Amino acid sequence: MPRRERTLRVLISAEHGGNDVPAPYRPLFRDREALLVSHRGWDPGTSALARDLAGALHAPCQVATVTRLLVDLNRSATNPAVFSEVTRALPEAERMELLALHHAPHRGRVEAAVSALVAEGYDVLHLGVHSFTPVLRGVERRADLALLYDPARPSERAFAAAWTERLRTALPMRRVRRNHPYRGSSDGLTTTLRRSFPADRYLGIEIEVSQALVEKDGVFPAWIARALLDTLPDDVARS
Repeated sequence: MPRRERTLRVLISAEHGGNDVPAPYRPLFRDREALLVSHRGWDPGTSALARDLAGALHAPCQVATVTRLLVDLNRSATNPAVFSEVTRALPEAERMELLALHHAPHRGRVEAAVSALVAEGYDVLHLGVHSFTPVLRGVERRADLALLYDPARPSERAFAAAWTERLRTALPMRRVRRNHPYRGSSDGLTTTLRRSFPADRYLGIEIEVSQALVEKDGVFPAWIARALLDTLPDDVARS
């Protein structure tokens, strides 16, 4: 049987695209406004970046805007970190409601989108768009842009290596790294989806951008999206 020609269709998601608090939970955040607007509450810049990438690539896009302090959509439901100090002590019924109303629907929509593309015969490149605080607990994170992937999956490792080298060539004055400041194999939505889809059909790459680059209007400068798009490896479908 001849080898199937690889065509990667893109799916974009942003799990921490906002710091919205649904009305029933606003009393929990009284006197916690500073925490809500900090990097603990959301990933600044990611909502617009995700939508810009999706628009340019004609890709489906799922952006969640509920604050991660309520429930973290990029953590498994069984991960203790799925609830923050704000919600961890809530009664079990209320925590289960948060999972049912916000956590499961977002993750379900992303998984359904991957399934639909795979069913149509495509390989899927899932780009999870995130941002990170440049200093955490007094330690500087020495990167402007990073790609996270699972080193145990050869297709992801090769894809991330090729994209990183193109980014470094395009952005010689910027610090572009791999699996920084987090490991791509740590618990996250891409990690969960890797268990559902084989390595030759699903690539889960997380884009991490330093929040030091967020501009006054709350979005990243246009060169970030442009660089990511211009350097995507050639087997990614553009329309």
